Amino acid sequence: MIEGEDLELFERSLRHATESQSGAPLDAALEELGWRDALSVDTRAAVSVLFELQGAANATSSALDRVLAHALGHDAAAVALPALGQWSPPGALNGGRLDVRGMGTARLRERDTALIVGRAGEAHVAVEVGTASLALRTVEGIDPSLGLVELAGGVDGVSEPGPVDWQAAVALGQLALGHELVGASRRMLQLAREHALDRIQFGRPIARFQAVRHRLAETLVSIESAVAVLDAAWLDHAPQTAAMAKATAGRGARVAARHCQQVLAGIGFTTEHPLHRYVKRVLVLEPLLGATRSLTRELGNDILERRELPAPLPL
Repeated sequence: MIEGEDLELFERSLRHATESQSGAPLDAALEELGWRDALSVDTRAAVSVLFELQGAANATSSALDRVLAHALGHDAAAVALPALGQWSPPGALNGGRLDVRGMGTARLRERDTALIVGRAGEAHVAVEVGTASLALRTVEGIDPSLGLVELAGGVDGVSEPGPVDWQAAVALGQLALGHELVGASRRMLQLAREHALDRIQFGRPIARFQAVRHRLAETLVSIESAVAVLDAAWLDHAPQTAAMAKATAGRGARVAARHCQQVLAGIGFTTEHPLHRYVKRVLVLEPLLGATRSLTRELGNDILERRELPAPLPL
């Protein structure tokens, strides 16, 4: 476990890396700092600290690939993700053919091979295939700086490997994305708060207006609710709780984006102000590995099918 002064030093080092670098340079900095080793030693500290700082800095890295590969028990540098809004494996193995349709980080373009999890009957298996055999398309959309790519294709002659725990990988990935959404939400709240204190209207700061204070307070409550469920998910170790944490963090990020945009008013729409970068980022991260609405619906359907309420969370 990373605790005390070691945890403080670890956080300071990662903060400096995420605030000063992004993309491939940040990946190199994380390797130099030994973040991958920390992921094996203390998964919770490595994931929660890095992804919250990454969200707050609006930085990008291939850390999500490493998180999924770690949960799958592989050392792959690039891992295929499900399509936006989904959390089922991106591949399907039929006989000796692997059909793929999903997403990936920018790491996919930089590597010769990618790890793809597919369904084989009732099991999930992981296959490492050459990226040259896949069709890769850069996703521009609302946040091109995130560097996502869409992948599709089919690979013949694939031997069926041993099973992997895809559900555990998705749960860990959802926790990582939940922390990144929290980091982005905290930064949006900070930007709105600073503006509310500095903006003078009718002879006083708008932070003294009740409507503004209510929006900021509701944003803070949504963020702290997400943090509480994320903490519970780390203690509970249940896939359902991880999905709940991701859904809560996604909802909190949307609340933060909406209210902070209203507080910032016209300045928040400009490219000169940094808010738009965080709004764009959370709009893409929120549906990754399951959108808030679809995860909530799935959790509700699961309760109805089992006719049993989940155990109380360790809040």
